[in-house]
Amino acid sequence: MSHPPDLAPGLRHIIHIDMDAFYASVEQRDDPALRGVPVAVGGAGARGVVASASYEARKFGVHSAMPSVTARRKCPELVFVTPRFDVYKSVSQQIRAIFARYTSLIQPLSLDEAYLDVTTPLMDRGSATAIAEEIRAAIRLETGLTASAGVSYNKFLAKLASDYRKPDGLFVITPSMGPAFIEALPVGKFHGVGPVTAAKMNKLGIHTGLDLKQQTREFLTDQFGKAGDYFYDLARAEDDRPVVADQVRKSLGAEATFARDLVAWDEVAPALEPVYAKLWAAYTRHGMTARTVTVKIKFANFRLITRSRSCPEAITSRTIIEQLSLDLLQPHFPPRRGVRLLGVTLSNFDTTTVAANRQIPLGLR
Repeated sequence: MSHPPDLAPGLRHIIHIDMDAFYASVEQRDDPALRGVPVAVGGAGARGVVASASYEARKFGVHSAMPSVTARRKCPELVFVTPRFDVYKSVSQQIRAIFARYTSLIQPLSLDEAYLDVTTPLMDRGSATAIAEEIRAAIRLETGLTASAGVSYNKFLAKLASDYRKPDGLFVITPSMGPAFIEALPVGKFHGVGPVTAAKMNKLGIHTGLDLKQQTREFLTDQFGKAGDYFYDLARAEDDRPVVADQVRKSLGAEATFARDLVAWDEVAPALEPVYAKLWAAYTRHGMTARTVTVKIKFANFRLITRSRSCPEAITSRTIIEQLSLDLLQPHFPPRRGVRLLGVTLSNFDTTTVAANRQIPLGLR
């Protein structure tokens, strides 16, 4: 197998692995009737949200985080499947075990993607590209699923590279390619640039990496605060963030912004369903236990408030998270102004608790 040119010696060798339409692909793998069919994993109800869409569904413009009602309008043939996070978690652990053959420097971002630093690999294959190819082949063989991989000399470029040939692709961004690749990129594709920041950049006449590169560091920090420094470096294809294995998290959170402001209390629990699903999936993978729940409310006038409550014991079920967060939110409904965003965060982690200690009560969810 011939490999594209690899990275220069002396630079870091980073691989970003991203599973293709992960939840939907697991469902299609396990149920042959779903293969070749547009599939959305998520709630089909009026307040449901798509957690993952198969590539067949994406052709119709269906994507994750889209309201299920919109998804069904775009694709009337769409088949909704209830998420099975226990299955996704166990497949994720299988994939993580494959990574661990090559490096101990693994930084998972979610159940379906991770950074790997293979500068000094446990199993040398001559290049980072060859390792990425071997990992993709092992994932396909052992799980029946496909993964896309990006290889580069920093995290930012490796993540961009894994997106470049999706699905089931591999792309390498070498040091000689890096700067030009960034210059041509729309700023909305930059990791860390959300829709609001992208819109602000566009207003300032910054549309591409090249436009960004032409700004001074002072101008960017003046406009974007501390993030300005980060954007200045990214425009030059520079990113010195290390791959941090199993970072000790201070908190874990999820939030949802609503297309229509919430006013009625009975809308709150259904609106938070995707937030709880995402938070619980991350929490069960996380391996430590939290004792504090914090809710965040952003009102229509953008005023933001947070409220917290701590438990004497570790939180061991999704039901507890739901109960505590709804208890904290109820006094603020009905609000004087509509609510445009709700978030739920877990914190106060017990760093000594390992995942094994909380396997039994998980059935409570």
